[in-house]
Amino acid sequence: MFERINRRDAMRLAAMAAVSGMTLPRFAHAAGGTVNFADIGVGDPGGDWSKYTAESGYGVNLVSIGNAPSAILNVLVTSGGQGTYDIINIVGGMQKPLVENDLVEKIDTSKMPNWGKDSFIEEFLGKGKPGFQFIGFNDEVYGVPTVLQGDSFAYLPEKTGPLDSYAALFDPKWKGYVALEDNYTTAAQKTALYLKKAGLAQIGNPDDMTKEEFKTVIDFLIDQKKKGQFRVIWNSFEQAVNLIVNKEVYVIDCWEPMVFVAKSKGVDAVYADPKEGYLLWAMAAYLVKNPNRSEEQTKAAYQLLDFMLGGWYGATLTKLRGYMTNPQAVDYAKANPSEFPAEDAKRVADITENVKRKFQAGGTWQNRWPTEVEFYESEWSRFKAA
Repeated sequence: MFERINRRDAMRLAAMAAVSGMTLPRFAHAAGGTVNFADIGVGDPGGDWSKYTAESGYGVNLVSIGNAPSAILNVLVTSGGQGTYDIINIVGGMQKPLVENDLVEKIDTSKMPNWGKDSFIEEFLGKGKPGFQFIGFNDEVYGVPTVLQGDSFAYLPEKTGPLDSYAALFDPKWKGYVALEDNYTTAAQKTALYLKKAGLAQIGNPDDMTKEEFKTVIDFLIDQKKKGQFRVIWNSFEQAVNLIVNKEVYVIDCWEPMVFVAKSKGVDAVYADPKEGYLLWAMAAYLVKNPNRSEEQTKAAYQLLDFMLGGWYGATLTKLRGYMTNPQAVDYAKANPSEFPAEDAKRVADITENVKRKFQAGGTWQNRWPTEVEFYESEWSRFKAA
């Protein structure tokens, strides 16, 4: 799986993408004066790229891309993505297959003035730290971090009271009112963290489990599923929000922005601070090794990457998505009340401090490309089919 991908591998990846339930994107053709930017739906600043265009003279052609690792490789290897896209903005940690298949460029950080201003990179993603796996490979940087977050689960306190452990996902008191995400890099890894911390399974490293360890996790989840613990295994943002808003579930493995949406709809949902820690992750923007790209367009792509490390973009994404972005975001929001009224500036600052707290608390780093990735895929399919 880790060698260069041949035609047979590409066909298998396409099948894996289908199994994962991801929809592969339609492609936009490259055009002069446009950076082709593939994104999973988080990196769009509300459709407003005018500040970047004013600086660079280039527009941004935004195209939706799936986030499943197999789907991303399929897009780049077999669907023309390498010759179409300039940048792909996805959850990081995909460097090994992307680099070994010669799909992305090494990042020249000297071309991005904002890189040196981003203290979060060194603090949380620097070389020698667990977070480096989200942007680097073999001591080289291949991804530009755009958002950072620590995930846990949400609950309805009116139904459950206060909760502070992933044990709530498996508590028989909430049987039939629990939902998990259809994603082994989130739901299964949080389960592994719980089993390890609770002393219920021998798991050395929840970040990268052996076959035997991951099988133990899946066996546990299958047992829970057969007992009727889970109401549903969700696979879309909208579905998860609806489960919370309609109070179809009381406890749900989910993303914090879903809680923000639920609150905006009048639902008192709480995002948990579990004693076991958080599932930590970062998004990374990769510069695709595009054989059709000119030097001028590469320069524009670097300008876009640098723009994404800047204050306006960071503050806008934090306000819109609820994720921490970069240190300049808070200062920009405070300094520009015409764009960020006091309430919005406070929101940016509060979210940033909250996510920093999660990273300092620790937990387990999400692993997008575990050593036994094929086994993970097959075992997760076994869980879903049970």
